[in-house]
Amino acid sequence: MAIVGRPNVGKSALFNRLVGRRVSIVHEEEGVTRDRIACEANWDGERFELLDTGGLGHFGKQVATDQIVAGTEMQAEIAIGDASFIIFVVDITAGLAPLDEEVARILHESGRTIILAANKADNPEREEDCCDFDQLGFPVFPVSAVHNRGINALMEELIPLLPKEENPTEREPLRVAVVGRPNAGKSSYINRLLRDERVIVSDVPGTTRDSIEIPFAIGSGETARHYQLIDTAGVQKDTRGKSAVDWFSNLRTDKSIERADVVVIVLDAETGPTTRDKKVAAKVIEAQKGCILLINKWDLAKEAEEDITQTKYLPVLRETLPFMGFAPVLFVSAKSGYNIKRSIEAIDYVAAQTRTEITTGVLNRVIQQAVEKYPPPVAKGKRLKVYYATQSGTNPIYFKVFVNNPDCARSNWLAYLQNQMRAAFGLEGAPIFIKLVARSRPIR
Repeated sequence: MAIVGRPNVGKSALFNRLVGRRVSIVHEEEGVTRDRIACEANWDGERFELLDTGGLGHFGKQVATDQIVAGTEMQAEIAIGDASFIIFVVDITAGLAPLDEEVARILHESGRTIILAANKADNPEREEDCCDFDQLGFPVFPVSAVHNRGINALMEELIPLLPKEENPTEREPLRVAVVGRPNAGKSSYINRLLRDERVIVSDVPGTTRDSIEIPFAIGSGETARHYQLIDTAGVQKDTRGKSAVDWFSNLRTDKSIERADVVVIVLDAETGPTTRDKKVAAKVIEAQKGCILLINKWDLAKEAEEDITQTKYLPVLRETLPFMGFAPVLFVSAKSGYNIKRSIEAIDYVAAQTRTEITTGVLNRVIQQAVEKYPPPVAKGKRLKVYYATQSGTNPIYFKVFVNNPDCARSNWLAYLQNQMRAAFGLEGAPIFIKLVARSRPIR
């Protein structure tokens, strides 16, 4: 379900109201929401994905010249294409604006089911003004996202219209491997999730010697989400000269990473990232898995150093693990339960990102903008020419980019192109791979 409209009509406020917490930034300044913001929502037991978008703000085929505005509108177009259902938000206090009519035209062409939410109807008198929007051709519901007026009526109309789909996790549970060096708190984290002492927790490093798989579900009935949690042995620093048990523990951890859909890398907040943590992260990158960095024992780190904050800690972490810049970071405490629920939301989010499919047209627009902004440098006396690109796979996400000569590519420019794709499409936690394919000339 996507929320769309022109800028500054209250889309993010409605998004936050439906999700039940502040996820999107709400501000009077236009254009605060630039990217699609996706979050799972639950309304009376019905679970669905909700997309917040930036404002659509141009007429007809007019193209935004500002790069940020153009990117914002592209994200909104992607959301419209992805959504099964759209909530079109307008500002009832401003009346019907020309841009509202332009957004309505775009939505009529989309072929999606649309409901119009006339926002900022803070009192019954304002509700009478919603008739101005009838001419747009959509069912109109007066609402106030800030004051929670009319939201129930809107959702009662909307929920039955959502397509019913099979719960994919019931047949194939999401496989989540929890990895890290010994004594980082992996087993404690899993026990906190399960609210049960299912795995042995000890201060002695190496207590977990085998990979333990545990079924786990959130919710009940048809909408329950099913997981297979894999608690792994701590990755040993060097198994040469160690016992066969340690060697096999590392091997089973590697196999668990390979079989996982998402990998949670648990780090100790007190000691910070170590060489072994880098090796664990490298294993996840090599296995091409979506991942999350979980900074455990955050409560203990704050006790040890009172002035430490997440804002101060995060840049140091990114500097120490620069190749993991795509992975979301969450600070947690398995002992107190701090942010444990949010970790499951992060796992679901990354799993969804690894399955993202991008249309060829949108992908090529992003690449074209990237090339125009920073053309490929000359290498070996020739310049790389980029013709077009397609997405060739998900989980991990693969792109084929057709060029004149792959040997002309420089690694720093390919890294730039990858970063531009992440800036355009998000893909947090999802590994991206770009394969250059030689083609003698572009397709006309």
